[in-house]
Amino acid sequence: MLVTLATRTFTPEPTAAALRLGALVRSLVSSGASVRVLTSRLAPSVARDGARAASRPLGSSQSTRRGNAAVPGRGPTTGGVGAGLVEVRRAPVLRDRTGAVRGYVSYLSFDLPLVARLLTGARPDVVACEPPPTTGAAVRVACALRRVPYVYYCADVVSDAASAAGVPGVVVRAVAALESFALRGAHRVIAVSAGVSRRARELGARDVTVVPNGVRVPGEIAAGYPDSFPRCSGPVFVYAGTVAPWLAPEVFVEAFERARGRLGDARLVFVGQGSGWEDLAGRARAVAGVQMIPAVSANEADRWMARATATLASLRPGGYDYAYPTKILASLAQGTPVIYAGPGRAARDVEEVGLGVACGLDADEVAEAMVAFARGTVSWVGEVRSRAWVRENRSVEASSRAAAAVVLSAA
Repeated sequence: MLVTLATRTFTPEPTAAALRLGALVRSLVSSGASVRVLTSRLAPSVARDGARAASRPLGSSQSTRRGNAAVPGRGPTTGGVGAGLVEVRRAPVLRDRTGAVRGYVSYLSFDLPLVARLLTGARPDVVACEPPPTTGAAVRVACALRRVPYVYYCADVVSDAASAAGVPGVVVRAVAALESFALRGAHRVIAVSAGVSRRARELGARDVTVVPNGVRVPGEIAAGYPDSFPRCSGPVFVYAGTVAPWLAPEVFVEAFERARGRLGDARLVFVGQGSGWEDLAGRARAVAGVQMIPAVSANEADRWMARATATLASLRPGGYDYAYPTKILASLAQGTPVIYAGPGRAARDVEEVGLGVACGLDADEVAEAMVAFARGTVSWVGEVRSRAWVRENRSVEASSRAAAAVVLSAA
């Protein structure tokens, strides 16, 4: 069986979608399928990190720490999508200065050529794709012409995210119409939560299966320091992932500024890309101790999270409360606690399980959480138990097997 995966982002990009889809491909191959991935050319910074990782000697035992706290050294981990039955085809795409594919001009630079790419070559048995809706629309058109079923992996409801970000109503309605077009044409739909499933059905999806997001829990925590890791004696707070208006990451800059006098020689680091990157960078320039690192490879992002005192995640309250920031799970998989500022299931997990500190999207509350970490007064389950919780509850292996079964059933 031949499965074609159409996605603008794929491993080793440090995005939740890239990691999720890399795991999906591994599970498809394990099930005996051949997979052709139609994706975009890597961002230059990601390609450089990948080259450095490939040249780094394996098995190096480096002393590691979380901010100013030493922990035992560990060897590096390796990743990939497997070999033998996977063909990855990358094409040029328009990226912004941070390396992100963002905005509908960039999306269309991938999606319009995608139609032609799907119409040529061996006819697949099934196609799988993810948001944005422009990709789903392109896949629906091409699959209709070739009479091939497709599966829409609904990790986000983009129109809801646009609404939460304050996008004008006319644009939100246009995005919702495009999203509905993509969902209604799909033979099967995979939703990452019950909330996403409900919204997908409201937009016209028919056969929806809920498969919660998961992350890879490596056998060992990522070793060594990222190249730009701060040299400081105080805590290091790391936000690693997408920067977008509906995530409201600016709350961490404001909180860090308010708490600065009580944090000692601390640093706040943003590692990522996204539609809100330049605005956030503008805010960060006015605050001492804030560092902005453009997109890095997934392995390098793991190193940032593994060395942090605590990682940061947030979500703006509103119509998007059902979202679950995957960066929380990625941090816990590296044995690092999280400060989560936002609503929903993620807040309950962090608070009830003891995975860090959950608070409202409020700069004063976040500031107090940062100070608690700096003073060592946060009570959390610890490195071993946090990793075990992710492995037992949100493992990417289990999620990807379930998602692969849905994809294969659509053929």
